[in-house]
Amino acid sequence: MTDGPWHCRHRLAVDVIVAAAFVLVDTGLTLVGATWWPEHPGTLAWVTLGAQALACASLAVRRIAPLTVIGVLGAFTLAMSLLISPAGVLTPAHPGNVWAPLSTTVAAYGPLFYQQNRRRTAYLALAAFTLVVMRPWDPSATNMTIGLLRTAVGPLLALYFDARRRLVRALVERAERAERERHLLAEQARAEERARLAGEMHDVVTHRVSLMVLQAGALGVTAPDEPTRQAAEELRTAGCQALEELRDLVGILRTEPEGDRTPSVAGFADLVAESMAVGIPTELIEEGDPALASPVVGRTAYRVLREALTNVRKHAPGARVRVRVAYDNAQVRLTVHNTPPTGSPRSALAGTGSGLGIAQLRQRIELVHGTLRTGPCSDGGFSVEATLPAFVPTAESAG
Repeated sequence: MTDGPWHCRHRLAVDVIVAAAFVLVDTGLTLVGATWWPEHPGTLAWVTLGAQALACASLAVRRIAPLTVIGVLGAFTLAMSLLISPAGVLTPAHPGNVWAPLSTTVAAYGPLFYQQNRRRTAYLALAAFTLVVMRPWDPSATNMTIGLLRTAVGPLLALYFDARRRLVRALVERAERAERERHLLAEQARAEERARLAGEMHDVVTHRVSLMVLQAGALGVTAPDEPTRQAAEELRTAGCQALEELRDLVGILRTEPEGDRTPSVAGFADLVAESMAVGIPTELIEEGDPALASPVVGRTAYRVLREALTNVRKHAPGARVRVRVAYDNAQVRLTVHNTPPTGSPRSALAGTGSGLGIAQLRQRIELVHGTLRTGPCSDGGFSVEATLPAFVPTAESAG
């Protein structure tokens, strides 16, 4: 199994091949008179040609030490230029040619592409290198133009490929980040769904099972025969056990789920009737127009009343309950007050649930920018008072 193409896995070998190729090309161009080769070469010309081959061979380390390659080729070009003029010990057969080897084009590519952390040094080195190749002390429009192109093409290509590499890297990182965010959002959605299910168990299942337990207890007291009383007691015990097992599954509902089918203020009468059916005297007083409450406010108020009545059944047996709801254009005010209990709460029923009902209600009410106050009253009873804004804008209310 490979980690990439051959040229990516053997970069040094590729650079050695490139260096060898340019040694042959520059040597051949020099021998055919395309650069500085004299018409009658002597020992100095052959030594200089060997030095040129060694300078071109430095391309083998162009990735590792690109500034060194620039320095080697620049030093060779400057030395050769000085030997020609003003020293005059070498006389090119074609004085109008560019004397720098073709390898300078490849060498100029390296500093800007491989030396990311030394850009200023790279620009200074390239500027000096360009002056050496252009030979401004022996001005010629052709030579200066060709020399400038030789040292400019490489850096321009380096800047282009470096920008492209950065762009590809940024796109890859963006795609990876988007993938990570997608997984995180999926985890968050699953967590919210678990919280929603736990909240519904607290709001619905606990409420219904507590009614079943109270009805079974009432049946056990009023049943005319022993088998019926025994069956009622078994039913009550099973209900208490079910509530106990649900305790660990109840969580705090933190968001209002979409498509919520919780009844609104129209369901207040049903909750009151359920309480009366299990022997808790409950009175409902409504003031104002219930239509003033927006859907989300109505559902929140319904949950408050349901939780309050459930707590009365658990903790205040024999108490009387008064539910007062006042509607106006600005707010909905719900008050649930129960008198002191006349009996002791059954431990099996009072100990059920998660103990997070009031905290959950407070979170729900804060979501709609309302307030919740709970606490004992001076008469020995208990009061739950919720003040909600009459209207909370949602997609449902807009529809």
